[in-house]
Amino acid sequence: MESVLDRINFLKDEINKSNYKYYVEENPYLSDFEYDKLFAELKELEDKYPLLKTPDSPTQRVGSVSEKFFPHTHKYRLYSLDNTYNEEELTKWYERVTKECGDNIDLVCELKIDGLAIALTYENGIFVRGVTRGDGVTGEDITPNLKTIKAIPLKLFEPVNVEVRGEIYMPKTSFEKLNEENLEKGEKVFANPRNAASGSIRQLDSTITAKRDLSIFVYSSVFENVPNPPKTHYEGMMYLKKLGFKVNPNIRLCKNMEEAIDYCKEWDTLRSGLNYATDGVVIKVNSLACQQDLGFTSRAPKWATAFKFPPEEVTTKLLDIELNIGKSGAVTPVAILEPVLLAGSTVARASLHNFDEIKRLDVRIGDTVLIKKAAEIIPKVIKVMDTPEHNSLPEYIPPERCPACDSLLVTRENEVNLYCESKNCSQQITAKIEFWVSKDAMDIDYIGPSVIQQLYENRFISTPVDLYRLTMQDFMQLEGIKEKSAYNMYTSIQSSKTRPLNRFLTALTIRHIGKETAELLAERFATIDDIKNADIETISDINGVGIKMAESVYEFFHDEHNIHMLEELKKLGLNPVSKALPQSDKLSGQIFVLTGTLQNMTRDEASELIKKLGGKTSSSVSKKTTYVLAGENAGTKLDKAKDLGVIILTENEFLEMIKEDV
Repeated sequence: MESVLDRINFLKDEINKSNYKYYVEENPYLSDFEYDKLFAELKELEDKYPLLKTPDSPTQRVGSVSEKFFPHTHKYRLYSLDNTYNEEELTKWYERVTKECGDNIDLVCELKIDGLAIALTYENGIFVRGVTRGDGVTGEDITPNLKTIKAIPLKLFEPVNVEVRGEIYMPKTSFEKLNEENLEKGEKVFANPRNAASGSIRQLDSTITAKRDLSIFVYSSVFENVPNPPKTHYEGMMYLKKLGFKVNPNIRLCKNMEEAIDYCKEWDTLRSGLNYATDGVVIKVNSLACQQDLGFTSRAPKWATAFKFPPEEVTTKLLDIELNIGKSGAVTPVAILEPVLLAGSTVARASLHNFDEIKRLDVRIGDTVLIKKAAEIIPKVIKVMDTPEHNSLPEYIPPERCPACDSLLVTRENEVNLYCESKNCSQQITAKIEFWVSKDAMDIDYIGPSVIQQLYENRFISTPVDLYRLTMQDFMQLEGIKEKSAYNMYTSIQSSKTRPLNRFLTALTIRHIGKETAELLAERFATIDDIKNADIETISDINGVGIKMAESVYEFFHDEHNIHMLEELKKLGLNPVSKALPQSDKLSGQIFVLTGTLQNMTRDEASELIKKLGGKTSSSVSKKTTYVLAGENAGTKLDKAKDLGVIILTENEFLEMIKEDV
């Protein structure tokens, strides 16, 4: 008969294995339901038998509140890296290395992750301590926070003693989502993913850290008393992977400096397609014996160097600050810049986020400012340059009235944004309609901002409802619109009446409810009436929907103005229901993974097609994957598909496969 201890150990192993498969290999091992069931059973047993609760238990990832972080002296010092910026400097470094260790030295190239360096200590395979880099000699013990990151194993697959160094990072998509949520709530926005990761990992309340989407890539280790220890850095990294750590999949063993330079050039081009920030390549001597012979300077190892990618920060003049009114009424300041080339494109506008950010940076019209692409995507002002002109320029004063409708602007409790609350604000009205027709909402083609502006100015529309009252003749009265264009616009609007419930909920711009939450609501409720009839408790019971969101949904569907709008939309033929049944079963039972850039459609559009034909999509490649649909600049998913023997489809092959059904 199985003892309680045996059952607890089984549950811990299964959950730890599942975390490894999901967060490290990106290859799910258990369904969410199965995982939650095992976790609940483990927690129940540990609550009943507290003496059997151990530090390696997955239940110990739950956060707690600390008064402060305590300093901890590193057992092994963490060094910095010397930087190189071009091929000539890399070649000189390699010449110094070969002079000490002989010709034809193997090198290992790894992407330099722009995150927060930490050291993890394991005793007999159990995670016992995690410390920030600090000054390299002393860091801060942040073990409870690190335990919340599921890519960090609490128990290794072998009972070894090892200190592992790694880089905590926040994926770009998570960084953008966090900033969007913080802007919506009027909270602090982060300058880049590194700052977001650093701010998240150093929360005194580790329950906050647990809510942030953090991960890790490990990059080195010091083993103690391990039989047959690795003789090269690359072997050591592969052993770390075997132990359960997340090793960057783009690590490469190079035979010489020419191959290493090729790697640097390759990733300078490809890095924009990664979901994490990288600012260069770390190049290391592979032989650990050679590393020991080369040793260290006072601050950095002689056997490694960092090649830094060209900077993606430039200075330019701030010509003006434009004020935009969004769909929620929030007033967003935008920097109008003297056009400048940044990361391959000309930038003339940049985000300033909110007026607190302008005050913090002391931005003034006429300043010389430093801009960069946040997460290598969105241009933003990060600094005002220290120039003689700065102090002579007038300080920027936030507006008191809406620039579009002259209504008095207001603040909301615990938020930093200014809001226009007028229902007649022209910018707010057109912003709501622009969002209504967008890809994430009702996905109405041919109706762009300029068309919406003309329709509004000619008094054809004042709400999204009015779109469904338009005729072809209305469109043909607009400047430059001929019969064919008018027909396309009209039919596109009419076809949007059958959009699924989740898109409709997104389009309504309910406060605190974005695309992801709309999908959760649509999974729980079948129709608009079902949501309207639900109370706050029922809505908040949905996993992922908080009480503030639930209150916002309830208030929206009980507002007289909104009720009238929904009734009008229903009369005009809109009656969205939860996810539509597949149009056919052509792709039934088949699982697709999409990677790279498609030419004839977006990945979201391809995913919708697959689902309409009865297929499923997944974010990760596994043995269960039927096809990988690969576009241009496909990433590591393509490599994994090749390794597993999964069928790879080009976009043309995919379109040929489904041509009779679309």
